[in-house]
Amino acid sequence: MCGTCGCGSEARTTYLNLQTGEGGAAGGDSHPQGHEHVHADGTRHTHGPDAHEHVHADGTRHSHAHDHDHAHDGDHAHSHDHAHVEVIELETRILAKNEALAAKNRAWFAGREILALNLVSSPGAGKTTLLERTIRDLKDELKLFVIEGDQATAADGMRIRAAGAPAFQVNTGTGCHLEAAMVARGLAELRPPPGSVVMIENVGNLVCPALFDLGERGKVVILSVTEGDDKPLKYPHMFRAAQIMILNKTDLLPHVDFDLAACIASAREVNPSIEIFQLSARTGEGLAAWYDWLRAELAATRDAAFVDKLETV
Repeated sequence: MCGTCGCGSEARTTYLNLQTGEGGAAGGDSHPQGHEHVHADGTRHTHGPDAHEHVHADGTRHSHAHDHDHAHDGDHAHSHDHAHVEVIELETRILAKNEALAAKNRAWFAGREILALNLVSSPGAGKTTLLERTIRDLKDELKLFVIEGDQATAADGMRIRAAGAPAFQVNTGTGCHLEAAMVARGLAELRPPPGSVVMIENVGNLVCPALFDLGERGKVVILSVTEGDDKPLKYPHMFRAAQIMILNKTDLLPHVDFDLAACIASAREVNPSIEIFQLSARTGEGLAAWYDWLRAELAATRDAAFVDKLETV
């Protein structure tokens, strides 16, 4: 799946359409004589018990045997500089392929005037609770669809569906983020109509999701007041990539050691243009501003698609 962050194989990714109950694995199975890593660009690394073979996207193969019956004399050493170069090239290809697929997703969204948002946070910040509340409050006004990302279980996807929105579950196994191809798979299953809002709930992680474009219009980073107020400074890439920061669980401020002003200042130090909403998904306090932003952003998405059409005439 990811040579950039070192997370698990695409073969461990599974899908579930929560409307139809149909799903399955992304492909691949285990190898009794070894194991195989399948990366996003199709590169496969097969490791046997006594040797391992690298099979590259261009068909080039080279093997490294592991024979521990020989002795090393003097200062004899093996050079692995070529391996480092290969890793860098592999990471570049993975990101390039993801960016190409993300561009296709973005064009698909734009052509249908669909607002797509990538919701990111650390685990437990309240992404799913915010989505549930948003769906319940706006499902009669907006056409809402959710692509739900977790390493395991469909629990959050089932919560989304119970709230009233069609949901597609992606379980990434050992993977720590969603990728553009996974989103494309979800769109093919959900088939959101023109003018919809597609919420992509990413795997709980403030690191790798910042690197992987999914084709969304914007990233929404959710930070709860039960976390440290220094999160924007500790994870600057994510907060720099986000268009919106939602400070969730504000109802708990009297009970936690969280400097609200310092957190907001840190976020704006990292990203001066970031828009910030303070709310409680549990009590509903502050949700009106978030809903107004969603309405305005959907209208802007529709206007942008219209302008793009005029520019091509």
